This record gives sequence, C-alpha cells and structure tokens, in this order.
Amino acid sequence: MNARQTRTFGEMKIGAREQPPFAKSATALGDVTKIPTPKCPFANAPREKSALVSRTRRFRAASKRHRAVFLIMRELTLPSPRGVMPAMDKVVASAAEAIADIPEGITLMSGGFGLCGNPENLIRALREKGTKGLTIISNNCGTTDQGLGILLANGQVKKMISSYVGENAIFAEKFLSGELEVELNPQGTLAERIRAGGAGIPAFYTPTGFGTKVAEGKETREIGGRNCVLETALNADFAFVKAWKGDRWGNLLFRKTARNFNPMMAMAGKVTIAEVEELVEVGEIPPDEAHTHGIYVQRVIVGTDYEKPIEQRTVRERSE
Repeated sequence: MNARQTRTFGEMKIGAREQPPFAKSATALGDVTKIPTPKCPFANAPREKSALVSRTRRFRAASKRHRAVFLIMRELTLPSPRGVMPAMDKVVASAAEAIADIPEGITLMSGGFGLCGNPENLIRALREKGTKGLTIISNNCGTTDQGLGILLANGQVKKMISSYVGENAIFAEKFLSGELEVELNPQGTLAERIRAGGAGIPAFYTPTGFGTKVAEGKETREIGGRNCVLETALNADFAFVKAWKGDRWGNLLFRKTARNFNPMMAMAGKVTIAEVEELVEVGEIPPDEAHTHGIYVQRVIVGTDYEKPIEQRTVRERSE
C-alpha cells in the first residue's frame, strides 16, 4: 500500500463518508500505522485551504467571463433613440439600400400569387439596379408589365422556377426563343420544395407528377402502394417577401390571401428582405400571432406607392 493510497482513504472530512472497504481490510489486519485517521477537524486545514484557494481562483476566472458577457450584452441592449436594441433593428432606409449588395447571377425567391402579395418596391428597386442573370423562384412571373414581369421585360431573368406562367406575353416569347430557361412544378410541389428548403429537409417523395414529364430524370419509388417522385428542396441567396405589418426586429404579419408563398420563402432565403406596409413598434405583434418571426428576416423596409393591381377584373351588372 503506497503513500497516495494511505492518504486517500485516511483523510476523513467532517461528516465524512464511511471508509473504503480496502481501508477497513487494512485495519482488520492490524496495519493501523498506515491509516492516519485525523484526531480533530482541523487536521485537514492545509488541504482545505488549498481547495479554497483553487475554488477562489475558479470563481474569479468565471467572474471575469461573466463580466465580459455582461458588458457585451449591455452594449447590445443600450436603447437607441427609437427605443430598440441597435443590433436587432433591421429597418433599412430604402428599397434601393436594401438590395444594393445583390450581385448578378444569384437565385432569388419572390413572394406573391399572381399580383397579390408582391413586394412591389423591392422589385422596382431591383429593376432600377439592373442586376442580370437572375434565377427567380416564384409561383408565377407577374404579367407583361406588372410584378416580376418588369424584370423579365428588362432582360434580367435567366431562369424561372414556377408553377404558372400564363398572362405574360413576354414570358412566352423569351421561352420559345430560348432566351429563358423554365422549370415548371405542380403548385403544391413548388410550395413544399420551398417549405422543405426552409426546414432543412433536402428532399421528399410525393405521388404528384409520377408518370408525367415532371418525373423525367428523377428518382421514383413505391411507398405504401403508391408510386412517388423524389423532389429536392429549394433555397435562395435572397428572398423578397411582402407583409402587411412588421416591426423593427423583423416579426411579420401577412394579410389574408396576400400571405400565400411569403412565409415559407422567408424561411428558405439566406438573406430575407421584408417589405411591409406598416411598421409597428416592437411588442405590438404578439409572438403567438406572428406569421413569420424575426429570426428569419435580415432586413426590413417600409413600402410606399402601392399599386396592388388586379390581373383580371370581372364585373357584372347589378340586378335591380
């Protein structure tokens, strides 16, 4: 039995645990000289002092770390003139400023269904910037002179990933001439591909489109007695979304059918720029009622001069 072992089971603290079995065995054998049991509580004073010093040093080191974190958090939470934490205030002065760093050749998601729920100000700003080579993921490409159609007419769109492409004469011309690449999707599949991209799901199986051109070149599998097609998720470098209300932290509320593809695109974009009709104070949108939470939004602009055009206005004479 070496000195280290003797020290281990021989030093008993106040209210000590029972001695280890091998210590009892040594006592039973009469080798008590190697089990120096302390005669008073202060026999361990040097060791207790060493432990106290060690604990004190650890406490001081932790205190320094905690103070550093506190100072950082204090800087982040210092109120700005508008009463919002500076690091959380995502409001940008204009649409032009919000899209200033968008380079050519990127993939862009743009919310909207037809001309409903379109980020009009962001689309106009992108047309004025003239960024080309865009791959746009959107339900449709607006009309000939409205919505995303103005980017197409300006020669800025290289490829469209959509589900409906009618009501745009320029779209048809560019596609037939080979200037525009088109990837058509069933509408539900398009929505799920975008949702999957935002949820981090790389691919999924769906029975929609099996046996049609949609399934050509794709993996298929029978699941539960139904033939399914493997569809991959969609993500984008930038996402434009249009909301009814939003706060400076990026929490968003959409209005009725204008919600459409916007919430899922906000999640699937690496950089999401939200265009809101009304900017409200932080806290006015309760967390339980927000359609999209600020964690998915990087920039917020307040839109102006909305046209909100209607694609096909159908009216009938009022009966007398």
